[in-house]
Amino acid sequence: MIKFINETAEYLQSKGFENPEIGIILGTGLGQLVEHIEDQIEISYNHIPHFPTATVEFHKGKLIYGTIEKKKVVVMQGRFHLYEGYTLQDVTYPVRIMKALGAHTLLVSNASGAINLDFKKGEIMLIDDHINLQGGSPLAFKGVEQLGERFVDMSAPYSKELNTKLTNIAQQNEIKLHEGVYVSVVGPQLETRAEYRFLKTIGADAVGMSTVPEVIVANHLGLRVAAVSVLTDECDPDNLEKVNIEEIIAMANKAEPNMITLFKELIKNI
Repeated sequence: MIKFINETAEYLQSKGFENPEIGIILGTGLGQLVEHIEDQIEISYNHIPHFPTATVEFHKGKLIYGTIEKKKVVVMQGRFHLYEGYTLQDVTYPVRIMKALGAHTLLVSNASGAINLDFKKGEIMLIDDHINLQGGSPLAFKGVEQLGERFVDMSAPYSKELNTKLTNIAQQNEIKLHEGVYVSVVGPQLETRAEYRFLKTIGADAVGMSTVPEVIVANHLGLRVAAVSVLTDECDPDNLEKVNIEEIIAMANKAEPNMITLFKELIKNI
């Protein structure tokens, strides 16, 4: 993997991806932040050596380098998921590349379902902690200790400093920002009524199919992390409606301007 990481990083550096400070992963329906990137260089995933390729139709599949609020950033427009058939090492490979290029901070967004019924679709949740129900670890492979500490402390996987900044930014911009626990499952099927009740019982406020593997690897690499969930549906097991992917995307689009404000203001203040 070290050889692959070096080859990928060298390729991107040869294309102008020089010393980004911040890596950003954009989730389902949350790609419009790229319109705020100045001096863009973009490369499709399928042109990057050793990079996976996005297979979900509403994921763009581009790595973009440029400047936001005078900070150099590298942005994933479209991420990878276990449900596409990738391994946890594939899913998290881009985070290792961000670190290899020079990033010290990772910002993550995702679309998720609200298990906490005090949270409503179209709102945003700041992730304070998470539960990994994906059945494995992106660090469970031979030789991982060559890339970082094998037994990574996860007592505070999300930066308290960055979360405090995001909370203050939300207050200043009158953005309703919840805070809670995100649980990551494999998918791609949505949850049953019984599964929603189980997830609520174990302490989850929102559920999705991403983010946790990337955050684990970011902590493995010593990156500061902040993550937000855009709540696209309400997971009430007693009044559960059939899933509507179009509505989920629409809810993500509705909340996206607030997410962009949070990320841009945070980048300015990092």
